[in-house]
Amino acid sequence: MQLTGLENKVAIVTGAGRMRSIGREIAVGLARAGCDVVVTGTGRPRDRRPADEVAAGWRDIDSVADEIRALGRRALPVVSDVTDEAAVAALARTVVAEFGRVDILVNNAGAPIGTDRRPVVGLDLASWNRVLQTNLTGTFLVSREIGRLMVERGEGGCIVNMSSVAGKLLPPNSAAYAASKAGVQALTACMAQEVGGANVRVNALCPGYVETVRLDGVADDAWAAMLASIPLGRAGSPADIASAVLFLCSDQGAWVTGQAWNVDGGHVVGH
Repeated sequence: MQLTGLENKVAIVTGAGRMRSIGREIAVGLARAGCDVVVTGTGRPRDRRPADEVAAGWRDIDSVADEIRALGRRALPVVSDVTDEAAVAALARTVVAEFGRVDILVNNAGAPIGTDRRPVVGLDLASWNRVLQTNLTGTFLVSREIGRLMVERGEGGCIVNMSSVAGKLLPPNSAAYAASKAGVQALTACMAQEVGGANVRVNALCPGYVETVRLDGVADDAWAAMLASIPLGRAGSPADIASAVLFLCSDQGAWVTGQAWNVDGGHVVGH
């Protein structure tokens, strides 16, 4: 089976600037399937990039845009903050001015691992707010703005929100992250029922452990324990997540909406 319905579509992928990331793989995968792609990021300066990106001369969303153009598709890199309502509105105006429409939105932007990974009784409000604002409020703001465009245009659309198995497992020492990702699942389910009549589909993906820059600091023993918890015996790759996104956005995924799918090697089963 070949996926269909992606040719000449216009897609937005937020949080797509890192070299070893899910967002980059999704953006390039959509381009390979025939989409023109808008890639957003926060415009990280060189001193905030990991050593391998610096060594490779990686230029964040500009490098991803170059990869998309090399596939023969149009690309638009946009520095944007998903937590800023005005910036999100400006992003929507820019995309419409450049491409005329939006068919696909992938809300991939996420807060980096930081001081939020601690027990609730020791969690400061600033850390809580930082995670919730990026992961949940950011997803809400972009979904609301682009969802309006899709509904008003009247030709349907597809929104994929990046959640996490943490939003189902609800592990200790991760209350802010788990709450934000569980919230993304709730947002997804509610919105899917509201916009389904306009043929706009809204789904969430819940990745498990995926080998990206986010896991660079995991100690060897912790990494071994993480792998041991996965029935398929390996961590995921960004391509594993991108493949699920492509299916959900294709004609073959046209009867799937309101779902929160685990893509995790079997780490979480049954819900």
